[in-house]
Amino acid sequence: MSAAPSSRYHTLDALRGLCVVSMVLYHAMYDLVAVKGYPVSWYFDVPGQIWQLSICCTFILLSGACWNLSRRHLQRGLLLVGCGGLITLVTALVLPSEVIWFGILVLLGLSCLLADGLQRLGKRLHLTIPPVVGLAVCFLLFLIAWGVPRGYLGLGGLRLVPLPGELYSTPWLAVLGFPSPSFVSSDYFPLLPWAFLYGTGVFLGQALFARPKAQPLLQGRPLAENRWARPLLFIGRHSLLIYLLHQPVLMGVFLLVPNA
Repeated sequence: MSAAPSSRYHTLDALRGLCVVSMVLYHAMYDLVAVKGYPVSWYFDVPGQIWQLSICCTFILLSGACWNLSRRHLQRGLLLVGCGGLITLVTALVLPSEVIWFGILVLLGLSCLLADGLQRLGKRLHLTIPPVVGLAVCFLLFLIAWGVPRGYLGLGGLRLVPLPGELYSTPWLAVLGFPSPSFVSSDYFPLLPWAFLYGTGVFLGQALFARPKAQPLLQGRPLAENRWARPLLFIGRHSLLIYLLHQPVLMGVFLLVPNA
């Protein structure tokens, strides 16, 4: 793993900030359409799906890349899993029809812990994976495992190998990517396929952080010196807190909005 940089990567903060802003807008639209009942046909169609994927894929890749910059993987992973569990508890109590099981924070926390365990195992076995190879393998596995929650292995949306129905007969395997027919969650990111995208981000970060020529772009000092970019950088640096607070704030705002 690469060493932590001597200065902050402002470009990553800005990208994370943009992702958080997009996420808040997406969830505001969700509350407007799914909770308040306003008809916005494109939201649950292809444009809305692309919007959602752009947010979650960017955020997971960034989180994986930034895994290389942390030395407290155990604490970070447990914190994220705990925050995800808190969201499950709150949604189950306040809005049970929109309860969140195994949302993105749980995924990021478990992936962080898994990456740490695999790193320790690799050191014991004296195994070194070139970043470009790891990136390519993880991304290919992500595409192959894309259909696991829907019962198949394939290549993206192409169904190649159906998976045994027994894997989907118990609620206890939903976190892995095998949801039972009765499983319902308004935000669901199981380990399969998403942990492979996180791994793609880990290796992408290793490839970028090891390149001296990439450092000026990653550090993005013009962004830090631009007063118009500072709010975005602030959001990126405090993304977890904003994630935890934005839905309660949105729900409070939408209490003032009449139902359709």
